[in-house]
Amino acid sequence: MQPSENRSVAPPRRPAGLLDLSSLHFRYEPYPIGIGRPAMAADLYARLMASFPPIELFEELPKVGHKRVLSEKYNGRGYESFLARTPVWREFHRYVKSEGFISSVLEAMRDAGIDLGVRFPVTPRRRLQTTWRDLRRARWPRFDVPLHARFEFSALPTVGGHVTPHTDSPGKVITLVISMEERWDKAQGGGTDVIRPLDPRRNFNWLNDKLEFDEIEVLDTVEFEPNQVVVFTKTFNSWHCVRPMCGTDPSQMRRTLTINIEEDD
Repeated sequence: MQPSENRSVAPPRRPAGLLDLSSLHFRYEPYPIGIGRPAMAADLYARLMASFPPIELFEELPKVGHKRVLSEKYNGRGYESFLARTPVWREFHRYVKSEGFISSVLEAMRDAGIDLGVRFPVTPRRRLQTTWRDLRRARWPRFDVPLHARFEFSALPTVGGHVTPHTDSPGKVITLVISMEERWDKAQGGGTDVIRPLDPRRNFNWLNDKLEFDEIEVLDTVEFEPNQVVVFTKTFNSWHCVRPMCGTDPSQMRRTLTINIEEDD
């Protein structure tokens, strides 16, 4: 998907952390989605790819498609063990878990005109201001939403691998998907589709119901590219999917790192 004058805008360039968000270009219809390359410095990207966890550690996740995952939730013991013995990924994990990372993502979104109404971290001054504002408006005080970040390793088999059409769970605020391949044959698919339901009654989907592939219309496709980050904002209609891939090598995977910024339970 290439940015066009009327649908994609680049925010001001900002200093890069381990993950470089300065190259993000956003489209805004039917919901905000950003695409950036390079996602990180070439040497760091090469080190992370070279030490990507072995697929044997991953768990199959049929409820979201034909997908394998390694995370805090899925094979958590294997996940923690891998991070403990892999310094480059341990450092990246520490970075993602930091308050500075969450703040930088929220700031990048605001630079692009997407203000989610969340300030992080929540300072005592900010909490007092929010409480006083709501009391003056005769509303129950709404404190700024506490957030945390986590990441998962994902792998889709190029033979039939897919992610079912969905909008993300209500607790998610922002999702970042980083491609983790040195090269990619686009003929086998693997792009992320921006979609909408054929039945307009299904468009509102805050609770993250799933659809079948024959129930959706593809509006655009973000091609799978090496060293790329794709940023989703959770909305009522943030429908997306990865259609079944048509590769022929059963050992080949479409590898990604997914970072979720979520509301605390």
